[in-house]
Amino acid sequence: MHTREEVLEKAKEERVKFLRLQFTDTFGSLKNIAVTSEDLERAMAGRISFDSSAVDGVIGGLEQDILLRPDLSTFIVFPWRPRDEAVARFICDIANPDGSPYRGCSRSVLKQVLEEAAQMGFDVWMGAKVGFYLLHTDNKGNPTINTHDQAGLCDLTPFDLGENARRDIVLTLEEMGYSIGYSHHEAGPGQHKVSLKGDNALDTADKLVTFKFIVRTIAQRHGLYASFMPKPLNGMPGSALHLHLYLHPREAEHLTDLEHPLPLDRWTGHFIAGILDHARANTAITNPLINSYKRLQPGDPAAPVYVAWSEDSRNSILRVVAHHGQDTRVEVRNPDPACNPYLALAVILKAGLDGIRQKLPQPPPLSGSNNQRQEAQIACLPRSLEEALRDLSADRRVRDTLGDYIYRSFTRAKAEEWERFQAVVHPWELKEYLNAF
Repeated sequence: MHTREEVLEKAKEERVKFLRLQFTDTFGSLKNIAVTSEDLERAMAGRISFDSSAVDGVIGGLEQDILLRPDLSTFIVFPWRPRDEAVARFICDIANPDGSPYRGCSRSVLKQVLEEAAQMGFDVWMGAKVGFYLLHTDNKGNPTINTHDQAGLCDLTPFDLGENARRDIVLTLEEMGYSIGYSHHEAGPGQHKVSLKGDNALDTADKLVTFKFIVRTIAQRHGLYASFMPKPLNGMPGSALHLHLYLHPREAEHLTDLEHPLPLDRWTGHFIAGILDHARANTAITNPLINSYKRLQPGDPAAPVYVAWSEDSRNSILRVVAHHGQDTRVEVRNPDPACNPYLALAVILKAGLDGIRQKLPQPPPLSGSNNQRQEAQIACLPRSLEEALRDLSADRRVRDTLGDYIYRSFTRAKAEEWERFQAVVHPWELKEYLNAF
Protein backbone atom coordinates (compact mmCIF):
# COMPACT_ATOMS: atom_id res chain seq x y z
CA MET A 1 0.00 0.00 0.00
CA HIS A 2 1.52 3.32 -1.09
CA THR A 3 1.24 6.33 1.19
CA ARG A 4 0.72 9.82 -0.18
CA GLU A 5 4.36 10.67 0.59
CA GLU A 6 5.62 7.51 -1.14
CA VAL A 7 3.65 8.35 -4.29
CA LEU A 8 5.02 11.89 -4.36
CA GLU A 9 8.58 10.62 -3.90
CA LYS A 10 8.16 7.92 -6.57
CA ALA A 11 6.66 10.37 -9.05
CA LYS A 12 9.58 12.76 -8.54
CA GLU A 13 12.15 9.99 -8.79
CA GLU A 14 10.62 8.62 -12.03
CA ARG A 15 10.15 12.12 -13.52
CA VAL A 16 6.42 11.60 -13.99
CA LYS A 17 4.81 14.32 -16.09
CA PHE A 18 1.40 12.87 -16.92
CA LEU A 19 -1.05 10.99 -14.71
CA ARG A 20 -3.76 8.79 -16.11
CA LEU A 21 -6.73 8.48 -13.79
CA GLN A 22 -8.18 5.18 -14.96
CA PHE A 23 -11.62 3.74 -14.32
CA THR A 24 -13.87 1.10 -15.86
CA ASP A 25 -17.26 1.75 -17.33
CA THR A 26 -20.30 -0.48 -16.84
CA PHE A 27 -19.37 -2.62 -19.83
CA GLY A 28 -15.76 -3.26 -18.79
CA SER A 29 -14.01 -0.74 -21.04
CA LEU A 30 -11.00 0.91 -19.44
CA LYS A 31 -11.26 4.70 -19.55
CA ASN A 32 -9.08 7.52 -18.28
CA ILE A 33 -8.57 11.23 -18.08
CA ALA A 34 -5.05 12.63 -17.96
CA VAL A 35 -3.70 15.39 -15.75
CA THR A 36 -0.17 16.70 -15.38
CA SER A 37 2.07 16.18 -12.38
CA GLU A 38 1.17 19.67 -11.16
CA ASP A 39 -2.24 18.24 -10.25
CA LEU A 40 -0.89 15.10 -8.53
CA GLU A 41 -1.78 16.17 -5.00
CA ARG A 42 -5.20 17.37 -6.12
CA ALA A 43 -5.78 14.05 -7.86
CA MET A 44 -4.73 12.02 -4.82
CA ALA A 45 -7.15 14.03 -2.71
CA GLY A 46 -10.00 12.94 -5.01
CA ARG A 47 -10.76 16.43 -6.22
CA ILE A 48 -10.74 15.72 -9.98
CA SER A 49 -14.30 15.72 -11.29
CA PHE A 50 -15.78 14.50 -14.54
CA ASP A 51 -19.02 13.60 -16.31
CA SER A 52 -20.82 10.43 -15.16
CA SER A 53 -21.63 9.38 -18.75
CA ALA A 54 -18.02 8.15 -19.10
CA VAL A 55 -18.65 5.68 -16.26
CA ASP A 56 -22.13 4.64 -17.34
CA GLY A 57 -20.87 3.79 -20.84
CA VAL A 58 -23.82 5.51 -22.50
CA ILE A 59 -24.78 9.13 -23.04
CA GLY A 60 -28.25 10.04 -21.82
CA GLY A 61 -29.87 13.12 -20.42
CA LEU A 62 -29.23 12.60 -16.70
CA GLU A 63 -25.45 13.01 -16.41
CA GLN A 64 -24.00 14.37 -13.20
CA ASP A 65 -20.61 15.38 -11.86
CA ILE A 66 -18.61 12.57 -10.30
CA LEU A 67 -15.25 12.48 -8.54
CA LEU A 68 -12.31 10.23 -9.41
CA ARG A 69 -10.85 8.85 -6.17
CA PRO A 70 -7.49 7.15 -6.85
CA ASP A 71 -6.53 3.99 -5.00
CA LEU A 72 -2.97 4.91 -4.02
CA SER A 73 -1.91 1.25 -4.01
CA THR A 74 -2.46 1.13 -7.79
CA PHE A 75 0.12 3.82 -8.62
CA ILE A 76 2.37 2.50 -11.43
CA VAL A 77 4.72 4.18 -13.89
CA PHE A 78 4.24 2.79 -17.40
CA PRO A 79 7.54 1.16 -18.37
CA TRP A 80 7.31 1.87 -22.10
CA ARG A 81 7.03 5.66 -21.87
CA PRO A 82 9.94 8.17 -22.07
CA ARG A 83 11.73 8.48 -18.75
CA ASP A 84 12.07 12.26 -18.98
CA GLU A 85 8.32 12.82 -19.18
CA ALA A 86 7.07 9.54 -17.78
CA VAL A 87 3.40 8.52 -17.61
CA ALA A 88 1.91 6.98 -14.48
CA ARG A 89 -1.54 5.76 -13.59
CA PHE A 90 -3.96 5.32 -10.73
CA ILE A 91 -7.03 3.08 -10.78
CA CYS A 92 -9.93 5.08 -9.39
CA ASP A 93 -13.13 4.48 -7.54
CA ILE A 94 -15.99 6.74 -8.57
CA ALA A 95 -17.69 8.88 -5.94
CA ASN A 96 -20.52 11.37 -5.73
CA PRO A 97 -19.67 14.98 -4.82
CA ASP A 98 -20.57 14.19 -1.18
CA GLY A 99 -17.98 11.38 -1.11
CA SER A 100 -20.39 8.44 -1.18
CA PRO A 101 -19.80 5.68 -3.79
CA TYR A 102 -21.31 6.47 -7.19
CA ARG A 103 -24.06 3.97 -7.95
CA GLY A 104 -22.55 3.22 -11.36
CA CYS A 105 -19.08 2.35 -10.02
CA SER A 106 -18.50 -1.34 -10.75
CA ARG A 107 -15.30 -1.45 -8.66
CA SER A 108 -17.34 -0.35 -5.66
CA VAL A 109 -19.82 -3.17 -6.34
CA LEU A 110 -17.00 -5.72 -6.05
CA LYS A 111 -15.56 -4.05 -2.95
CA GLN A 112 -18.96 -4.30 -1.29
CA VAL A 113 -19.16 -8.06 -2.00
CA LEU A 114 -15.59 -8.60 -0.75
CA GLU A 115 -16.48 -6.73 2.44
CA GLU A 116 -19.44 -9.06 2.88
CA ALA A 117 -17.10 -12.05 2.46
CA ALA A 118 -14.78 -10.59 5.10
CA GLN A 119 -17.69 -10.13 7.51
CA MET A 120 -18.56 -13.80 6.98
CA GLY A 121 -14.96 -14.70 7.87
CA PHE A 122 -13.52 -15.37 4.41
CA ASP A 123 -10.60 -14.01 2.44
CA VAL A 124 -10.96 -14.30 -1.33
CA TRP A 125 -7.99 -14.71 -3.64
CA MET A 126 -8.14 -15.10 -7.37
CA GLY A 127 -5.89 -16.11 -10.25
CA ALA A 128 -6.83 -15.89 -13.93
CA LYS A 129 -6.05 -17.29 -17.36
CA VAL A 130 -6.74 -14.98 -20.29
CA GLY A 131 -6.92 -15.95 -23.96
CA PHE A 132 -6.58 -13.63 -26.96
CA TYR A 133 -5.75 -13.63 -30.68
CA LEU A 134 -2.94 -11.75 -32.40
CA LEU A 135 -4.19 -10.55 -35.79
CA HIS A 136 -2.66 -8.71 -38.73
CA THR A 137 -3.91 -5.20 -39.48
CA ASP A 138 -4.71 -3.56 -42.80
CA ASN A 139 -2.89 -0.55 -44.24
CA LYS A 140 -5.03 1.74 -42.08
CA GLY A 141 -4.17 -0.10 -38.88
CA ASN A 142 -7.59 -1.76 -38.54
CA PRO A 143 -7.71 -5.40 -37.40
CA THR A 144 -8.32 -8.12 -39.97
CA ILE A 145 -9.26 -11.78 -39.44
CA ASN A 146 -5.86 -12.87 -40.77
CA THR A 147 -4.08 -14.54 -37.87
CA HIS A 148 -0.44 -13.87 -37.12
CA ASP A 149 0.53 -17.56 -37.50
CA GLN A 150 -0.86 -21.05 -38.06
CA ALA A 151 0.61 -22.59 -34.92
CA GLY A 152 -1.27 -24.82 -32.46
CA LEU A 153 -1.28 -25.62 -28.77
CA CYS A 154 2.09 -24.97 -27.08
CA ASP A 155 3.95 -24.82 -30.42
CA LEU A 156 7.37 -23.20 -30.62
CA THR A 157 9.21 -21.02 -33.10
CA PRO A 158 9.21 -21.14 -36.14
CA PHE A 159 5.51 -22.10 -35.99
CA ASP A 160 4.69 -19.72 -33.14
CA LEU A 161 5.34 -16.33 -34.76
CA GLY A 162 3.91 -14.51 -31.75
CA GLU A 163 6.59 -15.71 -29.36
CA ASN A 164 8.47 -12.40 -29.36
CA ALA A 165 5.32 -10.34 -28.84
CA ARG A 166 4.17 -12.67 -26.06
CA ARG A 167 7.59 -12.46 -24.39
CA ASP A 168 7.47 -8.64 -24.46
CA ILE A 169 3.93 -8.73 -23.06
CA VAL A 170 5.05 -10.92 -20.15
CA LEU A 171 8.15 -8.82 -19.44
CA THR A 172 6.07 -5.62 -19.42
CA LEU A 173 3.47 -7.17 -17.13
CA GLU A 174 6.18 -8.30 -14.71
CA GLU A 175 7.75 -4.84 -14.75
CA MET A 176 4.35 -3.49 -13.72
CA GLY A 177 4.13 -5.87 -10.75
CA TYR A 178 2.19 -8.78 -12.26
CA SER A 179 3.12 -12.31 -11.15
CA ILE A 180 2.90 -14.48 -14.26
CA GLY A 181 2.25 -18.18 -13.94
CA TYR A 182 2.91 -19.17 -17.53
CA SER A 183 2.25 -18.15 -21.11
CA HIS A 184 1.93 -20.21 -24.28
CA HIS A 185 0.46 -20.47 -27.75
CA GLU A 186 -3.13 -21.66 -27.58
CA ALA A 187 -4.93 -24.14 -29.84
CA GLY A 188 -6.14 -21.61 -32.41
CA PRO A 189 -3.89 -20.05 -35.06
CA GLY A 190 -2.51 -16.79 -33.66
CA GLN A 191 -4.14 -17.52 -30.29
CA HIS A 192 -2.29 -17.07 -27.00
CA LYS A 193 -2.88 -17.46 -23.28
CA VAL A 194 -1.31 -15.80 -20.24
CA SER A 195 -1.84 -17.01 -16.68
CA LEU A 196 -1.85 -14.59 -13.72
CA LYS A 197 -0.92 -16.03 -10.33
CA GLY A 198 -3.33 -15.69 -7.43
CA ASP A 199 -3.61 -12.42 -5.53
CA ASN A 200 -6.32 -10.81 -3.44
CA ALA A 201 -9.46 -10.60 -5.54
CA LEU A 202 -9.61 -6.81 -5.89
CA ASP A 203 -5.97 -6.57 -7.01
CA THR A 204 -6.51 -9.31 -9.59
CA ALA A 205 -9.62 -7.59 -10.93
CA ASP A 206 -7.59 -4.36 -11.21
CA LYS A 207 -4.89 -6.27 -13.07
CA LEU A 208 -7.42 -7.76 -15.48
CA VAL A 209 -8.82 -4.41 -16.55
CA THR A 210 -5.28 -3.15 -17.18
CA PHE A 211 -4.18 -6.43 -18.83
CA LYS A 212 -6.03 -5.83 -22.09
CA PHE A 213 -4.63 -2.31 -22.36
CA ILE A 214 -1.08 -3.57 -21.88
CA VAL A 215 -1.45 -6.50 -24.29
CA ARG A 216 -2.92 -4.28 -27.01
CA THR A 217 -0.20 -1.66 -26.50
CA ILE A 218 2.63 -4.19 -26.85
CA ALA A 219 0.91 -5.94 -29.77
CA GLN A 220 0.64 -2.61 -31.57
CA ARG A 221 4.39 -2.10 -31.14
CA HIS A 222 4.81 -5.38 -33.03
CA GLY A 223 2.48 -4.25 -35.81
CA LEU A 224 -0.34 -6.51 -34.60
CA TYR A 225 -3.80 -6.21 -33.08
CA ALA A 226 -4.69 -8.16 -29.94
CA SER A 227 -8.35 -9.22 -29.98
CA PHE A 228 -10.20 -10.31 -26.86
CA MET A 229 -13.39 -11.03 -28.81
CA PRO A 230 -14.78 -14.34 -27.44
CA LYS A 231 -15.12 -16.03 -30.87
CA PRO A 232 -13.48 -14.00 -33.67
CA LEU A 233 -12.96 -16.84 -36.17
CA ASN A 234 -15.33 -19.42 -37.59
CA GLY A 235 -14.31 -22.98 -36.84
CA MET A 236 -11.55 -21.94 -34.43
CA PRO A 237 -11.44 -22.05 -30.62
CA GLY A 238 -12.91 -19.18 -28.67
CA SER A 239 -11.01 -17.16 -26.08
CA ALA A 240 -11.88 -17.62 -22.42
CA LEU A 241 -11.30 -15.89 -19.13
CA HIS A 242 -10.88 -18.62 -16.52
CA LEU A 243 -11.16 -17.36 -12.93
CA HIS A 244 -9.47 -19.41 -10.19
CA LEU A 245 -11.09 -18.65 -6.86
CA TYR A 246 -9.52 -19.44 -3.49
CA LEU A 247 -11.90 -19.13 -0.54
CA HIS A 248 -10.01 -19.12 2.78
CA PRO A 249 -11.86 -19.10 6.12
CA ARG A 250 -9.96 -16.78 8.44
CA GLU A 251 -10.58 -18.76 11.62
CA ALA A 252 -12.86 -21.70 10.90
CA GLU A 253 -11.20 -25.10 10.64
CA HIS A 254 -11.28 -26.85 7.29
CA LEU A 255 -13.66 -29.73 7.94
CA THR A 256 -14.10 -32.55 5.47
CA ASP A 257 -17.43 -34.16 4.71
CA LEU A 258 -16.48 -37.70 3.73
CA GLU A 259 -19.86 -38.26 2.06
CA HIS A 260 -18.85 -35.91 -0.75
CA PRO A 261 -17.31 -37.56 -3.81
CA LEU A 262 -14.23 -35.34 -3.37
CA PRO A 263 -12.68 -34.34 -0.02
CA LEU A 264 -13.89 -30.78 -0.39
CA ASP A 265 -14.05 -28.36 2.46
CA ARG A 266 -17.72 -28.08 3.38
CA TRP A 267 -17.72 -24.32 2.87
CA THR A 268 -16.42 -24.83 -0.66
CA GLY A 269 -19.24 -27.29 -1.34
CA HIS A 270 -21.85 -24.71 -0.34
CA PHE A 271 -19.94 -22.08 -2.31
CA ILE A 272 -20.04 -24.24 -5.46
CA ALA A 273 -23.76 -24.88 -5.00
CA GLY A 274 -24.46 -21.16 -4.73
CA ILE A 275 -22.53 -20.34 -7.90
CA LEU A 276 -24.41 -23.01 -9.81
CA ASP A 277 -27.75 -21.82 -8.43
CA HIS A 278 -27.31 -18.38 -10.04
CA ALA A 279 -25.13 -19.36 -13.01
CA ARG A 280 -27.68 -18.82 -15.76
CA ALA A 281 -28.60 -15.36 -14.47
CA ASN A 282 -24.91 -14.45 -14.09
CA THR A 283 -24.18 -15.37 -17.71
CA ALA A 284 -25.34 -12.01 -19.11
CA ILE A 285 -22.60 -10.42 -16.98
CA THR A 286 -19.85 -13.03 -17.45
CA ASN A 287 -20.58 -13.42 -21.19
CA PRO A 288 -21.92 -10.02 -22.22
CA LEU A 289 -21.69 -10.04 -26.04
CA ILE A 290 -23.88 -11.55 -28.73
CA ASN A 291 -20.64 -13.13 -29.94
CA SER A 292 -20.03 -14.71 -26.50
CA TYR A 293 -22.60 -17.40 -27.24
CA LYS A 294 -20.79 -18.52 -30.40
CA ARG A 295 -18.17 -19.91 -28.00
CA LEU A 296 -20.68 -21.55 -25.65
CA GLN A 297 -22.02 -24.19 -28.03
CA PRO A 298 -23.35 -27.55 -26.74
CA GLY A 299 -21.55 -30.33 -28.54
CA ASP A 300 -18.22 -28.54 -28.53
CA PRO A 301 -15.91 -30.80 -26.47
CA ALA A 302 -14.15 -27.74 -24.97
CA ALA A 303 -17.21 -25.55 -24.33
CA PRO A 304 -18.15 -25.05 -20.64
CA VAL A 305 -21.92 -25.11 -21.08
CA TYR A 306 -23.27 -27.42 -18.35
CA VAL A 307 -24.35 -25.85 -15.06
CA ALA A 308 -22.37 -28.35 -13.04
CA TRP A 309 -18.99 -28.90 -11.41
CA SER A 310 -16.41 -31.55 -12.13
CA GLU A 311 -12.89 -32.57 -11.33
CA ASP A 312 -11.94 -33.07 -14.97
CA SER A 313 -14.76 -32.34 -17.45
CA ARG A 314 -14.14 -29.38 -19.75
CA ASN A 315 -17.89 -29.08 -20.36
CA SER A 316 -18.76 -28.08 -16.78
CA ILE A 317 -18.74 -24.40 -15.89
CA LEU A 318 -16.92 -25.15 -12.61
CA ARG A 319 -13.87 -27.32 -12.13
CA VAL A 320 -12.21 -28.21 -8.84
CA VAL A 321 -8.55 -27.88 -9.73
CA ALA A 322 -7.11 -28.80 -6.34
CA HIS A 323 -8.90 -30.06 -3.26
CA HIS A 324 -6.48 -30.29 -0.38
CA GLY A 325 -7.48 -28.08 2.54
CA GLN A 326 -6.47 -24.47 1.98
CA ASP A 327 -5.34 -25.25 -1.56
CA THR A 328 -8.93 -25.91 -2.67
CA ARG A 329 -9.44 -23.93 -5.85
CA VAL A 330 -12.62 -23.47 -7.85
CA GLU A 331 -12.10 -22.65 -11.52
CA VAL A 332 -14.97 -20.76 -13.16
CA ARG A 333 -14.60 -21.59 -16.84
CA ASN A 334 -17.45 -19.92 -18.70
CA PRO A 335 -16.55 -16.17 -18.50
CA ASP A 336 -14.89 -14.54 -21.48
CA PRO A 337 -12.45 -11.61 -21.75
CA ALA A 338 -15.17 -9.21 -22.92
CA CYS A 339 -16.75 -9.07 -19.46
CA ASN A 340 -16.34 -6.37 -16.84
CA PRO A 341 -14.19 -8.34 -14.34
CA TYR A 342 -15.43 -6.31 -11.36
CA LEU A 343 -19.06 -7.11 -12.07
CA ALA A 344 -18.38 -10.70 -13.18
CA LEU A 345 -16.45 -11.49 -10.02
CA ALA A 346 -19.00 -9.67 -7.86
CA VAL A 347 -21.99 -11.69 -9.08
CA ILE A 348 -20.05 -14.99 -8.93
CA LEU A 349 -18.80 -14.37 -5.40
CA LYS A 350 -22.17 -13.12 -4.19
CA ALA A 351 -23.81 -16.27 -5.51
CA GLY A 352 -21.23 -18.45 -3.76
CA LEU A 353 -21.57 -16.56 -0.48
CA ASP A 354 -25.34 -16.95 -0.75
CA GLY A 355 -24.78 -20.70 -1.06
CA ILE A 356 -22.69 -20.71 2.11
CA ARG A 357 -25.23 -18.60 3.99
CA GLN A 358 -28.07 -20.92 2.99
CA LYS A 359 -25.92 -24.06 3.34
CA LEU A 360 -27.01 -25.22 -0.09
CA PRO A 361 -26.18 -28.90 -0.70
CA GLN A 362 -23.35 -29.55 -3.11
CA PRO A 363 -24.64 -31.47 -6.16
CA PRO A 364 -22.77 -34.51 -7.48
CA PRO A 365 -19.99 -33.86 -9.99
CA LEU A 366 -20.51 -34.09 -13.73
CA SER A 367 -19.26 -37.43 -14.95
CA GLY A 368 -19.43 -36.74 -18.67
CA SER A 369 -22.21 -39.26 -19.21
CA ASN A 370 -25.20 -38.12 -21.30
CA ASN A 371 -27.42 -40.40 -19.21
CA GLN A 372 -26.24 -38.74 -16.01
CA ARG A 373 -26.92 -35.27 -17.41
CA GLN A 374 -30.42 -36.28 -18.47
CA GLU A 375 -31.27 -38.10 -15.24
CA ALA A 376 -29.96 -35.26 -13.07
CA GLN A 377 -31.64 -32.70 -15.35
CA ILE A 378 -28.42 -30.69 -15.55
CA ALA A 379 -29.14 -27.36 -17.18
CA CYS A 380 -27.15 -25.67 -19.93
CA LEU A 381 -26.13 -22.03 -19.96
CA PRO A 382 -28.30 -19.68 -22.05
CA ARG A 383 -27.90 -20.10 -25.81
CA SER A 384 -28.07 -16.38 -26.63
CA LEU A 385 -27.68 -12.96 -25.09
CA GLU A 386 -31.44 -12.49 -25.27
CA GLU A 387 -32.02 -15.65 -23.22
CA ALA A 388 -29.32 -14.63 -20.74
CA LEU A 389 -30.96 -11.23 -20.22
CA ARG A 390 -34.28 -12.94 -19.48
CA ASP A 391 -32.61 -15.11 -16.83
CA LEU A 392 -30.90 -12.07 -15.34
CA SER A 393 -34.18 -10.16 -15.08
CA ALA A 394 -35.76 -13.10 -13.22
CA ASP A 395 -33.04 -13.39 -10.55
CA ARG A 396 -33.56 -10.85 -7.79
CA ARG A 397 -30.34 -11.78 -5.98
CA VAL A 398 -28.12 -11.00 -8.97
CA ARG A 399 -30.02 -7.78 -9.71
CA ASP A 400 -29.55 -6.66 -6.11
CA THR A 401 -25.81 -7.40 -6.32
CA LEU A 402 -25.46 -5.14 -9.35
CA GLY A 403 -27.67 -2.46 -7.90
CA ASP A 404 -30.70 -1.09 -9.69
CA TYR A 405 -28.76 1.62 -11.53
CA ILE A 406 -26.13 -0.66 -13.10
CA TYR A 407 -28.72 -3.38 -13.77
CA ARG A 408 -30.98 -1.01 -15.69
CA SER A 409 -28.15 0.68 -17.60
CA PHE A 410 -26.61 -2.66 -18.56
CA THR A 411 -29.78 -4.43 -19.60
CA ARG A 412 -31.13 -1.46 -21.55
CA ALA A 413 -27.93 -1.19 -23.59
CA LYS A 414 -27.72 -4.94 -24.15
CA ALA A 415 -31.37 -5.20 -25.21
CA GLU A 416 -30.73 -2.47 -27.77
CA GLU A 417 -27.61 -4.35 -28.94
CA TRP A 418 -29.71 -7.49 -29.45
CA GLU A 419 -32.32 -5.59 -31.44
CA ARG A 420 -29.64 -4.08 -33.70
CA PHE A 421 -28.29 -7.55 -34.33
CA GLN A 422 -31.73 -8.89 -35.14
CA ALA A 423 -32.34 -6.12 -37.68
CA VAL A 424 -29.22 -6.91 -39.76
CA VAL A 425 -29.09 -9.45 -42.60
CA HIS A 426 -25.94 -11.48 -41.95
CA PRO A 427 -23.65 -13.19 -44.52
CA TRP A 428 -24.71 -16.66 -43.35
CA GLU A 429 -28.34 -15.88 -44.21
CA LEU A 430 -27.43 -14.74 -47.70
CA LYS A 431 -25.36 -17.87 -48.32
CA GLU A 432 -28.06 -20.15 -46.90
CA TYR A 433 -31.20 -18.61 -48.39
CA LEU A 434 -30.54 -16.20 -51.28
CA ASN A 435 -30.33 -18.80 -54.04
CA ALA A 436 -32.98 -21.08 -52.48
CA PHE A 437 -35.89 -18.71 -52.03
